[in-house]
Amino acid sequence: MFNEFREALLVFISTPVYAIVIGAEIFFSNFHKHENYSKRGTVENIYLMLLNMGLDILMRGVCLLILNHFFKFHFVEWTNQWAYWIVLLITQDFMFYLLHYIDHYCRFFWAVHVTHHSSEEFNLTVGFRSSVFQPIYRFAYFIPLSLLGFDGKDIMFMYSATQIYGILIHTKYINKLGFLEWFMSTPSHHRVHHASNAAYLDKNMGMVFIIWDRLFGTFVPEDEKEKVRYGLTENIASHHPANVVFHEWRNILKDLGRSPKLKHKFMYVFGPPGWSHDGHKKTSRQMREEWLRKSTYSK
Repeated sequence: MFNEFREALLVFISTPVYAIVIGAEIFFSNFHKHENYSKRGTVENIYLMLLNMGLDILMRGVCLLILNHFFKFHFVEWTNQWAYWIVLLITQDFMFYLLHYIDHYCRFFWAVHVTHHSSEEFNLTVGFRSSVFQPIYRFAYFIPLSLLGFDGKDIMFMYSATQIYGILIHTKYINKLGFLEWFMSTPSHHRVHHASNAAYLDKNMGMVFIIWDRLFGTFVPEDEKEKVRYGLTENIASHHPANVVFHEWRNILKDLGRSPKLKHKFMYVFGPPGWSHDGHKKTSRQMREEWLRKSTYSK
């Protein structure tokens, strides 16, 4: 009963906050003619959110069942509630970073996550532009938390709570936030994450904290000289609802026919996005290296 109350309270608090800040952002964008919102883009974001939410609800029972199963084998006992929740916040955010990293560097999972990045706009509703099929496998990353003594319902509650913060950093209207830039994911950091510029690709993966990116070499600050271009390196041609969700899967199937070698087929599915056996495409690392060479040469 208490867990249901917590979830309801989270929705009760977050819904009016979303309504106020999104309404303010739309008003500000229209008033200043910034054109940060389009009807098509907003409808797409809502459509993807609803698909993800429906699957999330269907998977909720399965996730709790699996997490609670592994909780039986936990080897840490928590006696201090403050420590329990603080450590859960930090460790859950790290596991999300790991999930997010793999979503970007393994094409199979990128095919799921790409929906979140396919918008050429950047506004608060893009925060709701979900990776539709992620609920099918996301819980697997939280199994270590169950072994560390965290209850499945608490893990899922913490994920929902941190998602609120993750949505609110999808905005152009907040500049750099001083000392918070050193350890928090901020709108400035997240603008970089959604960029298609070679200099910014696959950077700033943290949901709440940016410390993971700083520790593991995936951090890049927003540079005024490198204006962010939103979307994909190759933006989708059709915004048909099915294409928005499945376009990368279709691209994978096409690439599987490019080579008869099993090694190549494996890499087209599980290698980094953009990998190709014949060089017809480039990975983010290759694009970044090319950009660095050109930048060095131009100097």
